[in-house]
Formats: sequence, C-alpha cells, structure tokens
Amino acid sequence: MKPLSFMSRLSLTAAIAMVFFEYLHLVQADDYRPVAIRSDLTGVQPMTGLVLWTTNESVRTAPIQLEYTYLSYAQIVRQKGEYNWEVLEHILDEVASRRHQLILRWHDTYVGQTTGVPEYLTKVPGYKLVRGRSEGKQTEFPDWSHPDLQTFAFEFYSRFAEKYDNDPRLAFVQTGFGLWSEYHIYDGPMRLGETFPSKEFQATFAEHIAAVLKNTPWMISVDAGNDEWSAYPKNQKLLSLKFGLFDDSFNHAAHTRENEPNWNTLGRDRWKHSPAGGEFSFFEDWDQSEALSPTGPHGIPFERQASTYHVSFMIGDDQPRFQKPNRILSAGKACGYHFEVLRFESSEQSSRVLIRNRGIAPFYFDAFPAVNGVLASTSLKGLLPGEERLFEVAAGGRSPLLTIECSRLVPGQKIEFTADLK
Repeated sequence: MKPLSFMSRLSLTAAIAMVFFEYLHLVQADDYRPVAIRSDLTGVQPMTGLVLWTTNESVRTAPIQLEYTYLSYAQIVRQKGEYNWEVLEHILDEVASRRHQLILRWHDTYVGQTTGVPEYLTKVPGYKLVRGRSEGKQTEFPDWSHPDLQTFAFEFYSRFAEKYDNDPRLAFVQTGFGLWSEYHIYDGPMRLGETFPSKEFQATFAEHIAAVLKNTPWMISVDAGNDEWSAYPKNQKLLSLKFGLFDDSFNHAAHTRENEPNWNTLGRDRWKHSPAGGEFSFFEDWDQSEALSPTGPHGIPFERQASTYHVSFMIGDDQPRFQKPNRILSAGKACGYHFEVLRFESSEQSSRVLIRNRGIAPFYFDAFPAVNGVLASTSLKGLLPGEERLFEVAAGGRSPLLTIECSRLVPGQKIEFTADLK
C-alpha cells in the first residue's frame, strides 16, 4: 500500500477534527443546565374554587373561575326529536365571555315549578303527570314508569354529549333524579318506579351517561348513597363507573352523621378520578354567613373540610354578600389542584420539568407542560396531591419559556404554577 501524501494526511486530520468538534458540539448541546424561574399563583385556577350562579351580579368581578346553572329538559326539547340548544348556547357564551366555565345541572323536578319533562311527553297516552306539594309549594313530578320518558332520557344525553362533550365552555355536568336532581324526594309524592325511577332504570341510565360523556366529568348527588331508593350502594358495576360527587349541604351541623356515610358508601377515593364538590348548606341562616369564617358555621374551617373531601369547587352564591374578595380568593385557591415546578433544566434541544401537585385534588383534563410552545408527550391529568411527575419536552434553548397548555380552557384562561428556582 502506498503511503499517504502530506496533503492527504492533512485532509484526513482536518476531517477527523471536524467530526470530533461536531461530536463535542452535540454532547454540549445535550447537556442540561438549570433554568432560573420564579412564579406564583395570582388567582384561582381554572375549573376550581368558589362558584356563583350565572345570574349573580358579582360574576364579573368576584375572584372565581366557575359559574353554575340549572336547566330542565323542557327548556331544550318542545316537540319530539326537535332540540333547540339556544338557551344553553347563550349561557355558555356569556360565561366564557367572562373567562369562566359552566357547571350545568339537568333536572326533571324543581320545587314550586312545572315539570322539567318536555310537554309533548306529558300528553302521550298513559303518561301520568303528578301534582303535589313540596316545601309548601305546588310542584309537578314526572312519570318514570312511562317507557317514552325512559327512551327520551337516553336520547337526550346522547344528543347532549354529541354536541358538548368536548366543549371548553363546559366544566362539569351534574345529573340525577328527584328534587333538583339531588337523588331524593324527601317532601312530596316519592314513589319508586313512578315519580322516581326504578333501580333498574337508574342502573341503565348511569351506564349510558358513562358511555356517552367520555371527556366531560359527570357527577351525582351524595344522596344517591341511600340504598332505600338508589341503585348505586349495592351495585358494584355502578360504583366502578367514573362519576363524581356533589354535596349540596356541605357544611351543615349534622354533616358527619348524615352526609359523610353517603360519601363513604359511594367511595371516598372517587375524587382521584372524578371531581368532588357541592354547595354551602342552607339549613341554618349562619351556614351561609359563616361558611368562610375562621371556624366555619359549626367549628370546621372551610379549608380543612375541603381538604378532607378533596373538593375542586364549592357553590357559594351568597358569599359576595358576606365576604371580601380576598377571602373568596383564598378559599378558592384552597380547592382543587396546585402545580409546583420542582426542577426545570434545558439543553439546546430539549428540556426536563419535574412537577408536583401541592393541591388537594387532581386536574381532570389533559394539560401539558410546554417549552417555547412545544408540548410534553405526557399529561398532568390525574397527578394526585403530593405526587411528582417528570416531563420531557423536545424544545430548549438559552431562554426557554415554560407554560402549561390545556385545550379545554376558554380564551383568557391559563393554568398557573408556583416555582422558585435559582
């Protein structure tokens, strides 16, 4: 073999050096360096906190992220097969314009009102519309024995889910039967299988809701824990469904004795996959006025009770009358999730982010850490309180920008995080 000439050796040396320096550049490019970041929560986080009714004049100024309303089926459907969502669309648009989301409850029976069942159904052969007194008011009750009403219920939720299951204006759906859909008729003509659906229908209804609402969390009242009229307590198949719980007498004096057993029956770990919430009690006048006082109305501070039940939200429509915005803000920030960035490091090509949930509940939708707008491949959804998760993002650079992105937010909302990294 002929020896290489001087020029050939020089060219080979230059090529080797080029390869070496390119390799060194790549190694250095993949070296992670800590990124300084300082951030705090300035407000209540999306889909958490205290909740006001959409009709409350304080919805525009109070430190909230959620609003609430009831709707009846009759407000959407007037004739068979004819669905007019205009009333719901108007509410959703109004709520979103305030940079909030809606908690929506459908009902068939409301004290002092005509039935929530579409009028055309009440006139079909064999349908028995019951009128009776509830809380001293003339109230109409449905006929759940009629097959047409049962068929309608399945159809309604299929149509509703088809249209709204992925709508960012909608946070949570509450459903059920009885007075205000709270799974009871404690005052009035309570007849299982008639004014209140049979346990067999309750079971098929719940399975249907779970099948059609794939992306929007749905909730039932904790009063469904009473096996006298509810299908849930003794049906393991139903208890395995991913539904959340709402408690509309959250802080009343007998809560431990009357409400907590129902929470236990329906599953105290349910909050790990589905939201928990409710409303401050109206049993005594001071249940509302003292709801956010230092010791609550009955000796338990709200923050402690919220943590015990891992609530994401609490309806407190009267609270702007009794509390200043700062107290409503602090109570709201004590609900739900709270993300903290424990480590943030970047190279030229990628980043690593370690995040812990410092809150009392997880986030129930997909949300992704993002660097310079590039999303991590894994989600923050389901990160439990006290847990940490490491995220890798295919973006970095000298001045990386870290955010949390979620497609389920409305314009103007953002998920914040705390961080103090130097």
